[in-house]
Amino acid sequence: MGNAVRRPRLLHVHGSFSLGGKEARAVRLMNLWEDRAEHAIVSAAPDAMGACSAIDPSVPVSFPEPPPLAGRPGLMRFRALGRFLSGFDLVLSYNWGAMDAVMAHRFCSAFQWMPPLIHHEDGFNIEEADRLKADRNLYRRIALQRARAVVVPSIRLDQIARTVWKQAGSKVHLIRNGIDVARYAEPVADGAIPGLVRSPGKLVVGTLAGLRPVKNIPRLIRAVAPHRDRLQLVIVGDGPERDAILAEAARHGLDDICMPGFLPEPWRFLGSFDLFALSSDSEQFPISLVEAMAAGLPVASMDVGDVVRMVAFENQPFVVRDEAALSRALADLSENAELRARLGEANRRRAARDFDEAAMVNAYAALYGEALSSPDILR
Repeated sequence: MGNAVRRPRLLHVHGSFSLGGKEARAVRLMNLWEDRAEHAIVSAAPDAMGACSAIDPSVPVSFPEPPPLAGRPGLMRFRALGRFLSGFDLVLSYNWGAMDAVMAHRFCSAFQWMPPLIHHEDGFNIEEADRLKADRNLYRRIALQRARAVVVPSIRLDQIARTVWKQAGSKVHLIRNGIDVARYAEPVADGAIPGLVRSPGKLVVGTLAGLRPVKNIPRLIRAVAPHRDRLQLVIVGDGPERDAILAEAARHGLDDICMPGFLPEPWRFLGSFDLFALSSDSEQFPISLVEAMAAGLPVASMDVGDVVRMVAFENQPFVVRDEAALSRALADLSENAELRARLGEANRRRAARDFDEAAMVNAYAALYGEALSSPDILR
């Protein structure tokens, strides 16, 4: 009897593992690959591990305690991190919060064997929403020198990785986020959004977001407020800004706002929305937008990241630059049912054509498999 093939051990290093876009993608890949790999997940914010609940019980996963992933850079800490990283077959790091682990990998690669590292950059927090920080750019440039690959979901991030962080073109991989589009054609059951009581005569404007400052939900509240006689706002997600958002809603008279918290499986409830809105200060290639498009929703959004390239051509005039324009976009869409239907159908077709998850899954399987020297192991 031959020896069983050992499953590769993949380490996922996050700044935070609360369920957002990058976490949802990582969990989706883990669930699809089932037991073909073992996964270990660590977070620089040990209390922010909410995405764990979305991992299928059949997936082999552990949550080891690493050396500190955040703090003052130092050789002793980097050496300890390097020893920890060296116990895995592949290291997957995510966003700025994992960059100390990337730096430790680069430092330790000079004098010991280290597994290949693939860094994923999905966007920026509020500190870099308006302008990238020069010191962080330099730190990334140095830390990523020994990374096998840098994965980005958007054209803007692809350009930043090549020109600002000075990564070789062959190292940068543009892999667009994808979803299981067919699921979003399923009918939505009554009560799909807990606590939502539709106000008579109003359309539902919905958004999905972690309740963090960079998502700027107060901007959406102010944009909806002038039209509160015909629009009702639903905010799906959780986070530290919840109380501030509710206070802003109260100041602007949105007394029927619904905030059910985080809800899994968005295909089960997105069809409850009439419009989708995105009010962030910074995005790159938001999965929530792809989900809304797959659900056949018209979109009003701030012009951030690749959003204007993502929506259907007909929807592009409703991707705007400021809060007043976002409010006007919501008003225009609320007044024209035929327009909403036309834009929603165009967005659905665009999502089905360009953003189905099969291409994304194949790209990640190929990239990780090649780094493991086993190209077909995750297929």
